Amino acid sequence: ECGLLAYSPLAFGVLSGKYLNGARPDGARLTRFERFTRYNEPGITAATAAYVALFREHGLDPAQAALAFVNSRDFVTANIIGATTMAQLQTNIASIDLVLSPEVLAGIE
Repeated sequence: ECGLLAYSPLAFGVLSGKYLNGARPDGARLTRFERFTRYNEPGITAATAAYVALFREHGLDPAQAALAFVNSRDFVTANIIGATTMAQLQTNIASIDLVLSPEVLAGIE
């Protein structure tokens, strides 16, 4: 078996939902680094909107839930988080204690 080191599990913050509806928050990674257009494709935007809606429907923070999903995978040995603010760092760290329900996991799949 070979473990996976999960790089950019929030896809430059895309899975937090902060870029939905064309938003470009000041200081955010995709605002600062526009060359990462792979995260701006229509299919990715639609999938992100669906994930964010699922997480919010269950009262979950989208970023925390996305990280909790990565953490729940047996093959992941480390999860490389990234944060530009202390609040984001605290949210990311707290994801280690979040256990996703079977309903949420089914919705992700």
